[in-house]
Amino acid sequence: MALPIPRNLGGRGFPRRQRGVVLVVALIFLLLLTILAISASGRSLLQERMAGGLRNAQLAEMSAETALRGAEWKLWTSTSSIGTALNCGTGIFTACYTYDPLHPIANVVSFRTSAGWVTDTVAQAAVAYKGPGGGVDYTSTERGTARLAKNPLYMIEDLGQELPPGVGTQHESGATGSYGTGYSSTSRHIYRITARSTGGNADTVRVLESTFAAKSN
Repeated sequence: MALPIPRNLGGRGFPRRQRGVVLVVALIFLLLLTILAISASGRSLLQERMAGGLRNAQLAEMSAETALRGAEWKLWTSTSSIGTALNCGTGIFTACYTYDPLHPIANVVSFRTSAGWVTDTVAQAAVAYKGPGGGVDYTSTERGTARLAKNPLYMIEDLGQELPPGVGTQHESGATGSYGTGYSSTSRHIYRITARSTGGNADTVRVLESTFAAKSN
């Protein structure tokens, strides 16, 4: 008695015709998973870059603020004692300039208005802020993730004598004007402090300014 031949061995059965479909479906699913993985990875990298940019901006902002307050502290401590005055342009205040609207100093203007970091020539017209004692290097690798691309810089401008409201003609240093009858000018001057700093990346720059009153030389 002859045995029946199984359909899957005869070459015409349904299972044989479906062989290879599983491979095609698996490849399609693998392609979809690859696309999803690439998309998720791209979003993660974008978010990482955005977070890094925000962190650089915050580092630059805080560093410029630190240099600004450090310069104010130098002004305050140098003139807080009775009889002492600020020797603008000498000693620890070498980067102190008299403001003259008719004859502006090119390096001072560049320091205040440059979009990016300043050139070496302009930087030499400023003072690098390295902490209260002057011994901190903010670019050192020892600072780890708080490392800056450049040390913060600041410069000071003498804007002229401080006058009470409504007294005489207000003027800035380098210009002329009358003070009003019976009023003698004070020894206090208004100083404009400009601070500039980078973040961990030199392309991230922040510039801050403040005004400060101190006894002048």
